[in-house]
Amino acid sequence: MGGVNRTENAPVLVTGATGRVGRVVIDRLLDAGVPVRALTRRPRTVTRLPAQVEVHTGDLAAPETLDAALNGTRAVFLVWTAPPRTAAAVVERLGAHTRRVVLLSSPHRTPHPLFQQPNPMAALHAEIERLIAAAGLESTIIRPGMFASNSLAWWAPTIRAGHAVQWPFGAAASAPVDDRDIAAVAARTLHQDGHVGGDYVLTGPASLTHAEQVDILGDVLGRRIAFEELTPDEFRHQWEGTVPRPAVDMLLAAWNAAVGQPAYTTSTVADILGTAPRTFRQWATDHSSAFARYA
Repeated sequence: MGGVNRTENAPVLVTGATGRVGRVVIDRLLDAGVPVRALTRRPRTVTRLPAQVEVHTGDLAAPETLDAALNGTRAVFLVWTAPPRTAAAVVERLGAHTRRVVLLSSPHRTPHPLFQQPNPMAALHAEIERLIAAAGLESTIIRPGMFASNSLAWWAPTIRAGHAVQWPFGAAASAPVDDRDIAAVAARTLHQDGHVGGDYVLTGPASLTHAEQVDILGDVLGRRIAFEELTPDEFRHQWEGTVPRPAVDMLLAAWNAAVGQPAYTTSTVADILGTAPRTFRQWATDHSSAFARYA
C-alpha cells in the first residue's frame, strides 16, 4: 500500500519505546533504514535500546518535557501511557512540531459486543483521536483487538506451576493478535506513503475461546492443561488488589457479551504487510519458555 517515503531523513519518534509494541516498532523502523528517536521516562532503560536510537527523556504527563524529542520529527508513534489530563496539551505540542501521528488505540468503534462494553481506556482513546483530528494532523489509527501476549499475565504463572487455569467465561471468543504483527503494521504506516487517514482494526486470523487458547498452550507444551470455569465473583476475588476493579469489571462484561458468537476478525495485517498474521499457536510456540514448568 504505497511506496516507501524516501524524501525525508527526519527521524520518527517512538513513545512507549520500551513497551511490548513500541520496542518492536523501533526494530522494524531501523530495518527499513528509518532514523529513530525514542522517548523514555527512565534513562536507565536506554541500555535496552539499539545503539543507533537517539534517546530523549520525557513524559507524556509533563508535556513541557517533550519539545526536544519532537523537534524536527517527521512522524510520531503515540502510545498513551499517562493520565488523561495532559492529552490536550500533548496533542497541541505534536501539532507544533510534527505533521504525522500514528496512534495505538483500541477497537471501540468495532460493531462486536466484545468491544462495545463501557471502557475508560476506550473513552480516553476516543478523546485523543478527536484531539488529533481537531489539530489537523495527518493520522493513522491502529486498533488491535485482544493481544496474544495477554496470556503471559493471565495464565503463565499458573501454567508454570503446573496448576489448572481457573478463568471465567471459557466460551468467550477473541482473535488474539501477535504484538509483532501490531508493531510491523505500525512501523509500515509510519514510514510508507498511503496510510494517512487509515483506521486499522488488527486481529489474529482465528476466533478462539479462552478454553481453546489454553488447549493450544497445552499442545505446544506437550501436556494437558486443565481449564476450570470461575464465576465472575470468584474471578473478582482472585484478582482483587492485583488489577483495578473497574478493569476487572470491564473485562468480565466484555467476555460475557462475547459468549456464543465468533470473534471479530479482519484481514488488515495481511493487507498491509502482504503476509498472513501469526496464529496464536505460532505465538505460543515462540513464547513457550515463559510457560514451561518450574524445575
